Amino acid sequence: MSSPFERYVAIGDSFTEGVGDELPGGQVRGWADLVALGLAEASSTPVAYANLAIRGKLLGPIVAGQLEPALAQAPDLVSICGGGNDLMRPRVEIPYIVDLLAVVVDRAIAQGAHVVMLSGANPSRHLPMGALIQRRGDLLADACRVAFTRPGVTLVDNWADPELEERRFWSADKLHLNSRGHTRIASRVLEALDLAVPGGWGTDASAEAPADERVQGTAAYYREFVLPWIGRRLTGRSSGDGRPPKRPVLEPVDLG
Repeated sequence: MSSPFERYVAIGDSFTEGVGDELPGGQVRGWADLVALGLAEASSTPVAYANLAIRGKLLGPIVAGQLEPALAQAPDLVSICGGGNDLMRPRVEIPYIVDLLAVVVDRAIAQGAHVVMLSGANPSRHLPMGALIQRRGDLLADACRVAFTRPGVTLVDNWADPELEERRFWSADKLHLNSRGHTRIASRVLEALDLAVPGGWGTDASAEAPADERVQGTAAYYREFVLPWIGRRLTGRSSGDGRPPKRPVLEPVDLG
């Protein structure tokens, strides 16, 4: 099937920015970049892509800071995944998250865009306090399945994908997907849109995680990942503070 989408804008947090799928030179790629490539390969006309996602963002700032700049570019496809950082705060209201996601959906559809609504993959098996994240994530995923099974929305339920819980899809911090994980997400999005997944994707998906990605709850893990996260929470800082979006305006997708 040929892609009907020519102007794709992604909004969200680190998941959509592509953290965990690092490229040489310090840039990140991620599933949204790969979806843009898939759209371009499936289209008979040029495809443009923008990514406004910024790591560390709560859903409120995502909606406040990214939604209108995204819609101002007149996209015909908008993707949103948010709320994961909210789930990791001491207190969270699931209806509040769902209501904010509904704002994105309603505004985008009203402007004529199709919406891809994604849930994040489930990291709870590998994280400290994983049982709490599991409970909250289950509640959010259940609520989204009810609220966003509707015309104009393609719901990609990654939380319900048990294979994505396996360690080979996760980076060393156990919170962000690695390149294999991002590729699997991109494949799921394209399949949900009834578009072909480019050949060669996921050929290493069955491989074991490299040794540096099999880090368990060691002192080094807490020193490198957990303690800095706690420090940011205590001081009200975010990993995305001062960071601009990596691709703020629609640009043609280069198929190389």
